[in-house]
Amino acid sequence: MKKVLARFVKDESGATAIEYGLIAAGIAVAIIVAVNQVGTDLGGLFGRISGRLTAAAPAT
Repeated sequence: MKKVLARFVKDESGATAIEYGLIAAGIAVAIIVAVNQVGTDLGGLFGRISGRLTAAAPAT
């Protein structure tokens, strides 16, 4: 029983999988934040362009 417990404590394959999972989750969060920010910026840009085009259009 002592040998089985010692072998279990030395086994790090599960820890490696967890570390890779945490890294993947961190990258996913960073991508989501970046895409959200770009979307907000693009929405503001298109809003400003629309406003300027509406203001520059001749009145009919």
